[in-house]
Amino acid sequence: MLQTNITGKTNVNQPKWLTVLRVILGLILFWKGVVFLRDTATLKSLIEQTGIETFSQSAATLALIVSILSLLCGLFIAVGLFTRVSSIVQIPILIVAIFFVNLKSTAENAFELVLSIIVLILLILFAIKGSGALSADEYFRTYYKAGSEEGNTKNLFR
Repeated sequence: MLQTNITGKTNVNQPKWLTVLRVILGLILFWKGVVFLRDTATLKSLIEQTGIETFSQSAATLALIVSILSLLCGLFIAVGLFTRVSSIVQIPILIVAIFFVNLKSTAENAFELVLSIIVLILLILFAIKGSGALSADEYFRTYYKAGSEEGNTKNLFR
């Protein structure tokens, strides 16, 4: 029975415009991570405003964790490295941001709510689809594959 790699199929058949969306999504998350790191007091106050007591008690720690995760996951998604894992890590953060922070302040800043919803939809999309053909994941997958096939780099080591 022939085994096929499901992720390999989805990455190869993915349209190139999804790569552009993935890079834009990564840059948005990276930018938000930089903004959060520069102004952790604002992020801490947003976390305290959620109304969840557990979050409010450890707001400073959560602010640091959220800002670092946004920074790292944004970088990883932009280059296409660990895209699915990074997207899955960011989904709960965006759900909390939409339902507990942005919906309360819709009148003040509707742009943040719309941006958060778009980012959440894109994170779900890339958690399902993966990084695509133009990504670090695909590069490492084909590099590893090239070393194990006959006629490629395996011949150099004989």
